[in-house]
Formats: sequence, C-alpha cells, structure tokens
Amino acid sequence: MSEETVPCHSSAARPGVVSGTELRGVVFDLDGVLVNSFDVMRLAFEHAFREVVGDGEAPFEAYRQHLGGYFPDIMRLMGLPPELEGPFVRESYRLAHQINLYDGVGEMLVELRERGIRCAVATGKSGPRARSLLDGLGVLEIFDCVVGSDEVDRPKPAPDIVRRALHLMDVDRDAAVMIGDAVFDVMSARAAGVGAVAALWGECDREVLLAAGPDASVENPAEFLALLRARDGAAGSPRRDDRAT
Repeated sequence: MSEETVPCHSSAARPGVVSGTELRGVVFDLDGVLVNSFDVMRLAFEHAFREVVGDGEAPFEAYRQHLGGYFPDIMRLMGLPPELEGPFVRESYRLAHQINLYDGVGEMLVELRERGIRCAVATGKSGPRARSLLDGLGVLEIFDCVVGSDEVDRPKPAPDIVRRALHLMDVDRDAAVMIGDAVFDVMSARAAGVGAVAALWGECDREVLLAAGPDASVENPAEFLALLRARDGAAGSPRRDDRAT
C-alpha cells in the first residue's frame, strides 16, 4: 500500500506497512467505524446496570475507555458484575434497529469490493451479534468474514482476531491494514503486523487515539476512497477481481 493511499499523521509510521505493497485486504472494527451504535450502546449499558447493580449512575464514560475489548473482559477491568452481559446483549439486540451505518461507509464498502480488495470485520462484539447487526443493515455479504471476540482465544489488544481475519481472507499481513477507532485496535493491528489506520469520523477521543501511534489516519470514508482513486490515477486502472459486479 503506497503512502498516497492514506495520509500519515504518525512519526512512528513503519516503512513497508503503509507503503510498498498493493492493498489486498482491509480489516474493520465495527462500532464507531462502520456503525454509529453509541446511543444504543449507552441505553443498553444503562439498562443492564440498573437491572443488575441497581441504584446509582451507570459508568458509561468509563466503559467507553475500554471500547474495542470484549465485554466480559471490560466488566472484569471495571470491577463490575459479569452478569451485566446478559441484559446488555438482550437490550442491544432489541434496539439494533436504531443503529445505522456512518455516512459514506456503504459507498466505501461497495467500492472496495469492486476493486477486489477483501474486507473483514474484527470486533469486540460476539460474532453472532456482529453478523446479525450487519445482516440487518444489508451489508453482511460484502465481508469475506466477520470475527467476534468470542471466536478467538485472546481478544484485542492481542493480535489473534486480526490474524484470524487475515487467514480467512487469505491476505498476507503486508498487504493489509486495519481501520479502527480505539487504542485497542491500534495495538491489535500492530501486534498482528498490519498497518493501523485511525478512523476519526466517529465518537473517538482523537487525541488519545492519535497518541497511540497509528500508522495513518483518515477523517472520513470518502477521504479514504479519494486517496485510493488518486493512487489508481497515478498507477493505472484499478484492479478488479472475479467477485466484482
């Protein structure tokens, strides 16, 4: 992937990770990158807290600091009862119809597929819940695979979930990037040896995310596509594979 593909905002960018190799695969985080789910996440968390803990203010802002991780692990880190997971998941399913794709995500995914660039999701959600959400939004079939934190031995920030996605896509790490909005995404991508791209269009803490040292950052999905088109304009016609329609 050339440096023209994504603008680098990190002095720690590694040669060969964001340059020099044709991009063949993109691994996406889900919440805050593909889907705007924070309102639903907040409602589900507050409901679960009231149901299990009772009175008091649900510490959602503290929960947000751990996004990208697996819910049971976050509960352990926060010292909260693991029983919150049941009502949290139940409410998340019930409210899923309120979740939408971010503006420009649908167009980005379609164009990546047309270019023959494989797409995967590596999420802190469970696999079944992530696939159900994407299916309801009508984009599940675009992805070669969707990997949940319950489907690997170690969730983010370990590299397992990214490595699993790369294996299922049949894409080498040198030809892939991960786009995420959390520090755990950057850490997982780096540990897996793929380029870490910070998605700045959601509700991430920009300063914290950029301070984690991603190899590059993009402001919105349209910018990512524009940079791909600029690269193609310099290199010739875009490559398409047999799956393109």
